[in-house]
Amino acid sequence: MAWEASPSVGVWRKKLEREAAESGLTTSVVKYESGTSFSAHPHPKGEEIFVLAGVFEDEHGSYPAGSYFRNPPGSFHSPKSVQGCELFVKLNQFQASDTQSVNINTREQAWLPGRVEGLSVMPLHSHGTEHTALVRWLPGTHFLEHVHAGGEEILVLEGVFEDEHGQYPKGTWLRSPSYSKHTSFSEQGCIILVKTGYMD
Repeated sequence: MAWEASPSVGVWRKKLEREAAESGLTTSVVKYESGTSFSAHPHPKGEEIFVLAGVFEDEHGSYPAGSYFRNPPGSFHSPKSVQGCELFVKLNQFQASDTQSVNINTREQAWLPGRVEGLSVMPLHSHGTEHTALVRWLPGTHFLEHVHAGGEEILVLEGVFEDEHGQYPKGTWLRSPSYSKHTSFSEQGCIILVKTGYMD
């Protein structure tokens, strides 16, 4: 996908899903050129970010590559990046009862054993039926066919993720609807960011 200019000079984006031009439910990959900033703004329905590269900053702190954080509904900040960064961003998708702030440097967290050999999981956030995690697949790992009640969203961070429908290299974004099913695996190995259980 080509980068598109945002309303702020030096900030670019790739629009993955968008309810309206500059409002509503939004999922994007966002790039800050070095030394750029975005004007101060609120997030009335929350903001969820995974830092893909570089260092993202605001008045609350610095978030290096691998950081996962959630700014709950009603939060406010003035984002910037001195060295530049790339982000995976989801806006206006919080449940009304989800008011938890989260800030995790995933490069400092331990991996937990997954449900099959070769699979490791790093839980990031859960609220009700919604769950977000990193999942690491060693080369040659296969998972059984399974159903996603509440849907599944995947961003491939490293390697190649696969299922019976195709191959998905680094940078691929997938969203499968509620009660979709597949048999997933990775012959090469991969790391994916996964969100499940949040669709009606």
